[in-house]
Amino acid sequence: MSGHSHWAGIKHQKGIADQKRGRVFAKLLAAVAAAARGEPNPEFNPRLRAAIEKAREHMVPAENIARAIARASEPGQSVEELTLEAYGPGGAAILIQAATNNKNRTIAEVKKIVSDNHGKWAEPGSVRWAFAPAQPGGERRAKFPQPLGAKDLVRLRALVGALLSHDDVQKVFTSAARP
Repeated sequence: MSGHSHWAGIKHQKGIADQKRGRVFAKLLAAVAAAARGEPNPEFNPRLRAAIEKAREHMVPAENIARAIARASEPGQSVEELTLEAYGPGGAAILIQAATNNKNRTIAEVKKIVSDNHGKWAEPGSVRWAFAPAQPGGERRAKFPQPLGAKDLVRLRALVGALLSHDDVQKVFTSAARP
């Protein structure tokens, strides 16, 4: 019975779990680096302190957090935060928050994801008005929640899932009413 090794199955499962954990770590460390850009001391930077706490909750090693903070203070290695705007299926407004070291690459990749999932790219400022200012936790709420049909809701969930699977995308907010 060739190919039925117990270790091969375990190795496959570990590989998948490590890949998922790596994606989460990458997103959290990008958020830490973006928050550390202005002030690298968490005692004086509450946003950095919150990002570090969230990274620790997800068991990110302290060495990796320290490297992300150090990388943010290096001249050519800055991580930039972006707020991108789009319209999803059924005209739902979408705000996309990303942290990246290559703005042009991230914008092109997010545009492709949006267009492949029945969405439309929006100009800066054309969607932001539909959301209340960010709350203390960084959450944004829609000012006017928009009801969607079942088909559009399924498409919107697929779009949000595709966006969140991108390594640079941190958060996605929509104006769709919660069913």
